[in-house]
Amino acid sequence: MLRYNTQLKPLALPEYGRNIQSMVDHCLSIEDREQRTQCAYTIIESMANLFPDLKNGGEYDHKLWDHLAIMSDFQLDIDYPCEVIKPDNLHTKPERVEYQLDGVRRRHYGKTIEAMIMSAADMEAGDEKDELIKLIAAQMKKTLLAVNSDGVEDSRVFRDLMEISGGRIRVDESQMKIREFIIPAQPTGKKKKKK
Repeated sequence: MLRYNTQLKPLALPEYGRNIQSMVDHCLSIEDREQRTQCAYTIIESMANLFPDLKNGGEYDHKLWDHLAIMSDFQLDIDYPCEVIKPDNLHTKPERVEYQLDGVRRRHYGKTIEAMIMSAADMEAGDEKDELIKLIAAQMKKTLLAVNSDGVEDSRVFRDLMEISGGRIRVDESQMKIREFIIPAQPTGKKKKKK
């Protein structure tokens, strides 16, 4: 009767395959410690031959010994050449990363746009400030269109500009018109058949 892989126990590290796992299982069954250690070194050589392009790394040998310990379910009693991973350290979760939002008022614009608005608010009145405000408003409109494809009115962009700048930037709608942007249609994923 044939034995299918689906009927066998699951592999701890499938990238090494069923043959390496069989070698590890055989190594576990060897009673003499010296022979078991020698068998483990042979298994490590076979594991290294599977991924020859990774041999240049300094931690490569250490990683192989860790993998051997994992594949043996930490039951292999040999003289390891280095400290191997402990079962407790295998399933540790990383520490939670705290994201700093730094008081971003409108997340869809992001920190960069808000920083640009504050820089423009600090500038002296003139043509350079007006051009910067036009560029910022255009970018704000593009960002809003990415979030809301139904359309964005210029009045909303100008209102957001005023609120983010703390009232220091006030734009008269009659004096500034933001360019219209066309958002391209998203592909449907279906290809047209050629005739």
